Amino acid sequence: MRRESAVQGDIVGLPRVAEADQVAPKDARELSKLFFDRLQSLEEGSPDHLYARNTLIEMNLSLVHYVAGRFRNRGNGQLEDIVQVGTVGLIKAIDRFDVNRGFEFVSFAVPSILGEIKRHFRDTSWAVHVPRRLKELRAELVRSRERLFAVLGREPTVHELADDLAVTEEQVLEVIVAANGYAAGSLDAQHGGSEDGTTHRDNRSLADVMGEPDPAIEVFENVHALAPLLARLDERERRIIELRFGQEMTQADIGAAMGISQMHVSRLLSKTLARLRRGLLAHE
Repeated sequence: MRRESAVQGDIVGLPRVAEADQVAPKDARELSKLFFDRLQSLEEGSPDHLYARNTLIEMNLSLVHYVAGRFRNRGNGQLEDIVQVGTVGLIKAIDRFDVNRGFEFVSFAVPSILGEIKRHFRDTSWAVHVPRRLKELRAELVRSRERLFAVLGREPTVHELADDLAVTEEQVLEVIVAANGYAAGSLDAQHGGSEDGTTHRDNRSLADVMGEPDPAIEVFENVHALAPLLARLDERERRIIELRFGQEMTQADIGAAMGISQMHVSRLLSKTLARLRRGLLAHE
């Protein structure tokens, strides 16, 4: 909207700005100077002060949208949320701006808006709660890793990162572990991958496959349940079970090793396995 149609009359020595959020950026800069000059002499909390302050906020919302646009593809939150956070930064900038210092409001407001948005991402982007000191050190670690990679031509070691950041190796390792909590995968993501290392996609999500029973769990449960049953067998019975299933010997070889016939081994083995089977069924 052109300035001629945005300005309608005067109030407390200021032009009455209709639809202040539609004022062109160039016009907003000029009008902001006028409003800031007048704002200093108005009593805080008075209707005139509130009008001037609210108009400044609305006229400079384009700065918020400009800065927020840089974070459009961050993937954390909607753009509307980022704009709201940036608006908080704009309001803080308006309340703190000192016209007597002689610089443009834009040069003061943009870093304030940017800082507020960055704090928002630092405090809310992590998938799990991580102490702030680790979040801040993670940002330094990322820059250090990039810097050392450019110099060394390879990934830096933990020791090299610790030296570069002037921290201990334990602190570097703590940050690396904590960084795993920065982002969480979605359970709605498509399931992919195969045993030969290639990738494929199907129609199932991670949530569909994460609940599938582990085929090895039944073996584990059976072995766990067998332990006390095996302890009740006599020494010869345990020896036959060990040779047959532990060493995978044939019944004939077991008979030869124990000095008994294959037929005797077969009867003892059948009798022992039946007892173990009954014990497992009773356990269930």
